Amino acid sequence: MRRALTFLATAVIAIGSTVFIASPAMAHGYISSPPSRQAMCAQGRVSNCGPIIYEPQSVEGPKGLRSCGAGRWAPLDDESKAWPATSVGDNVTFTWTLTARHATSTWEYFIGGTKIASINDSGRQPPATVTHNVNLGGRSGRIKLLAVWNIADTANAFYSCVDLQVGGGPTTGPTTGPTTGPTTGPTTGPTTGPTTGPTGNPGGTWAAGTAYQAGATVTYGGSTYRCLQGHTALAGWEPPNVPSLWQRV
Repeated sequence: MRRALTFLATAVIAIGSTVFIASPAMAHGYISSPPSRQAMCAQGRVSNCGPIIYEPQSVEGPKGLRSCGAGRWAPLDDESKAWPATSVGDNVTFTWTLTARHATSTWEYFIGGTKIASINDSGRQPPATVTHNVNLGGRSGRIKLLAVWNIADTANAFYSCVDLQVGGGPTTGPTTGPTTGPTTGPTTGPTTGPTTGPTGNPGGTWAAGTAYQAGATVTYGGSTYRCLQGHTALAGWEPPNVPSLWQRV
């Protein structure tokens, strides 16, 4: 009898270990460019976001939700917050940063409940960085886009909301934070955009609209910065303002 009980206990532990290993918590990721709401919180550009500032990659919930916070992170659904909107054109390249690469079924993009793009990965494991070029369908003005990463072998998905200003510049969006745009004048500091010229270095190499690769170096405001992840620079993304993209050297 004692031997039978020992065998049963060992089997239960083995099964429990298998269930733990298969946990969907192994997969994590979020949109880092243009900055999603959780990226804005992690960068300190929006306040009172709660613990998501420590784990922007963890906005996980059941598939089929249409919520920025996946039903778990309420501050990401708070429309009273001054979410900065990134100025974009009709075609936008979204960059996902994956801290754990899980087999993927589809990537989906929604605006106002309408699906505007879907990419089928057929269960493949993605790289650490994934980019998708998405057409916004001729929309203009301020919009909120919801992106969804559907995991292939679990019932869960990861969610990222991105606030965008299409065609009209970021000045029509929230007036707080570094995305106030170049029209606010030089009193706003270096976030007024490249048209004012970097302070003390009008011939600096950083410029909005330029595509930078990881490892590239630029000068801005008399200092040198190294690119941490590939992206296309936008007004408001000056190196001192986005430590997730640039490191001072």
